[in-house]
Amino acid sequence: MPASRHVPPDADGAELATKVWEALELPGSAMDYHFVLQGAVDRLWSSRRSYPGGLALLEVFALLDLELVEAAPQAVSFDGPPVPGTFVRIASVPRLVSLLEREGAFTEALALARRLARFGQGEDAVTRLSEKIAAWEAEAAGGRVA
Repeated sequence: MPASRHVPPDADGAELATKVWEALELPGSAMDYHFVLQGAVDRLWSSRRSYPGGLALLEVFALLDLELVEAAPQAVSFDGPPVPGTFVRIASVPRLVSLLEREGAFTEALALARRLARFGQGEDAVTRLSEKIAAWEAEAAGGRVA
């Protein structure tokens, strides 16, 4: 069974994590692995209330997906229509950027958003996070006593 079909659609929690790790060891294309990871991130986000431990896995899978996309950009690029040289929507990384931003980890979120921007996505997050960091730094500098 190829990687893209290894994770059952109803898997969640620990079973989902196990199936994703197994899928990453099976034969498949970079695109197969991207969609396995991205799907896992979406499902872990959806089940965060019932499986809070999944947030740590969400981070691991989103980072793996970004590393995969960086190593094999053809996995998420269009060779033909709609526009050659463009990329499919990469949903896993913005989910992690959003999570980090909510936790106040602006620097880490900005670093990920910048990496994603290389694929024509996440530029709005780069702008928003850059502004938040600049405002925070200005506030911190203004509060110092010389």
